[in-house]
Amino acid sequence: MKHIPVMLKETIELLNVKPDGVYIDATLGAGGHSFEIVKQLTTGRLIGFDKDYDALERTKKRLEAYSDKVTFVQGSYTQLAETLKTLNIEAVDGVLFDLGVSSPQFDDPERGFSYRYDARLDMRMDQTQALSAYEVVNEYSDTELIRIFKENAEERYAARIVKNIMSNRPVTTTFELVECIRAAYPAKDLKKGHPAKKVFQALRIEVNNEFEEAQSAIEQAINAVNVGGRVVVITFHSLEDRIVKNIFNKYGKPTKVNPRIPVIEEEVLDYKLVSKAIKASTSELETNNRAHSAILRGIERVK
Repeated sequence: MKHIPVMLKETIELLNVKPDGVYIDATLGAGGHSFEIVKQLTTGRLIGFDKDYDALERTKKRLEAYSDKVTFVQGSYTQLAETLKTLNIEAVDGVLFDLGVSSPQFDDPERGFSYRYDARLDMRMDQTQALSAYEVVNEYSDTELIRIFKENAEERYAARIVKNIMSNRPVTTTFELVECIRAAYPAKDLKKGHPAKKVFQALRIEVNNEFEEAQSAIEQAINAVNVGGRVVVITFHSLEDRIVKNIFNKYGKPTKVNPRIPVIEEEVLDYKLVSKAIKASTSELETNNRAHSAILRGIERVK
């Protein structure tokens, strides 16, 4: 399947690319957004991060014509501040995060991200790390698994699913896990979409430490932008969006105070929110299924 970047036009407009600016694509993926950024650069520069070696190599080829303007970093976007220091870059003009899994990863059965293909449980973005979905499913306690499924995906049938997993260990493949999940669902709820969606989301988040890493990296990005620089984030489920919304509000909204207590000076903020939650257009939804749950937000440094 061809990877179609989500809300490409809206994202690039919100990022407000300057030809001489320095930009970071913190989640390089298939390079769809990066390609549009580098096309607008003259003397500017793009720094692209990705944990996935294969994704990085594919995107190097895609951006080959602009290689003089791109620095590729294989590693977590949590290394953002450290990498800028190494490159002697004090501040950047924009940072983009697309927190979804790219289509090539989903479409590679061997990676174990998708419940639609039978493969060994894996879900690692970084193939060199030790922890995979197999270890989580087969070595974590029942209490830990229930917590993960509830906290990472709000799975209402977490306890039933975990009971089935414990009875069927070792659960080796994606389809074996799907059967544990399917058997836990009431018949009426099996008609509401694929029952494995939330559990697979929860496992991917756990394996790749996505919530903690995203929060750390987004805060690093906010502190790394110049005056006028923007941080733009695309999320794909409500829990992820809540994290981004809370971080942006922390920097871009005044601190709430008791209305009965007089405030001597109005709080002057260093940042402002530059968009409410933006969702994909009707026309995009007709051609790009990944865009249905996507939410785009942006924040700008003003002083």
